[in-house]
Amino acid sequence: MDLRLVLVAAPILLAASWAVFHIGRAAVGQVQLMIKRARA
Repeated sequence: MDLRLVLVAAPILLAASWAVFHIGRAAVGQVQLMIKRARA
């Protein structure tokens, strides 16, 4: 594998994984809140 490809892809993949992690946490929190409200 060409090192230039890794140098270009690594920050993009890092940013994408960071975004998915934080958006996923927010989404899980919203789902839990909806479940809690539905039970009340």
